[in-house]
Parts: sequence; C-alpha cells; structure tokens
Amino acid sequence: MVTKVSIAQSRLACGYSQQQVASAIGVSRPTYASIETGKKELTISQAKKLSCTLGIDIDDLFELNSGAAIFYDDIKVSKKYKQMILNTIKYGADDDGRITKTKLAKLLYLADFIYYYQNLVPISGVTYHKLPRGPVAYTYFRDLDDLEECGVIARESKGKAILFLLVEKEVPSDALSPSELDLIEKNCVSWRGRPTADIVNFTHSQLPWQICRDNEAIPYGLITQEDPERVYGPVQL
Repeated sequence: MVTKVSIAQSRLACGYSQQQVASAIGVSRPTYASIETGKKELTISQAKKLSCTLGIDIDDLFELNSGAAIFYDDIKVSKKYKQMILNTIKYGADDDGRITKTKLAKLLYLADFIYYYQNLVPISGVTYHKLPRGPVAYTYFRDLDDLEECGVIARESKGKAILFLLVEKEVPSDALSPSELDLIEKNCVSWRGRPTADIVNFTHSQLPWQICRDNEAIPYGLITQEDPERVYGPVQL
C-alpha cells in the first residue's frame, strides 16, 4: 500500500522539532528534512517508527501537502495485532480461561508501549486513543469482531462485563518475534489474577494518558519520558 502524508504538519501538530523526530526514527536532521519535503523516501522501518512517534496509524495517513511517500503492508500489521490479542488471552486470562474486554485492551497497550520504551519500536504499531476507561487501539473492536466471526475466540457476558476466551488452546504466533512474544507473556503473567480496575488505574496514571486529550491518538514516544517503575508496574523482565 502507498500512502502520502504531510509529515511536517503531523509533526507540528504533535509539537515535535525536526531533530526530535529525526532522532526517533534514527536519521540525521538534514535527512529527515529531505523526507518532509518529499526529496527522500522513507524505508519501511523508518515509516513504522515515524507513525509511532506521531501517534498515527500508517493506513490513516493521507496526503496533506508534502507528497512524501510511505510504503507499508497493512495486512502484516493486522495479522500481528490479532496474534497479540490471541496470545494475550492465552497468557493473561484468569484460571477459568476468561479475560475482561477492558483488561485485554490494557494488556495489549502496555505490551506495545513497554516494548517501545525498550526498543523505540512497538510490537504492533497500531494507534491507541485516550478513551474514558484508558488507552485502546484504533482497530481493537474491529479485530475482536473478526476473530469472533472466524470462531477463534468466544464472547460471554457477566453482569456489565464482557469476557473473551479462546476456542482453541493453541494460537498462532508466527508474526511475533521471540522477544515480542516473551514480553507479551511476562506482561500478562504479571497482571494475571489482578482486578481489571488495577490495570485501568495504572494506565490512567501514566504520562501518555495524562497528557493527551479525550479521544486523541497517543504518541508512543511519550512513554520514553516516564520513570521505569511507571512503565513496567508489576512486570518483571
């Protein structure tokens, strides 16, 4: 897929300087300036980092004025995020195999942002938004519906809570690297058995959620300004 975007306007909207964004994607400021003016194309790796830094899904980026082209495979992003969902249910569900919809969303958010904190690249690269009960991925609800329609997961109601469980115990993970899968598992194990309210309160206390406005996309780069204990919480790596 080819998407054209005004990188400069997106950057300014986030309040970043050219040097800050250049450092985030691993290029010099002159190189980044050439990217903004459309004189130099982004690599796939740079495009992924840039979309995370600016808090915008790659498939949501549209042409504004610069014409700089970004190339990325949206199918790959969707496959990876869905595998994150499945493996998070696998490792994060309670003893009965069920996990609340809200807790599942927060575990996914924490895995992506912890991984970004460590590597300056998230696991999935999807966009998270500031919603009333915490940060939630832009594609979360759609992907849950897709997985349910495919018969991979099942949905149950318990009072006001919506719960999810795996239909099959074995789930795919071929789109995830060993380090990504390891982080997902450790993150889930650390929060397993804890009330949903605990993880909601933890994500609400973090800088990215505190700074962003309601319904605003949350830039991954904000997590790098946090103290480690407010990034990892109970997670033991």
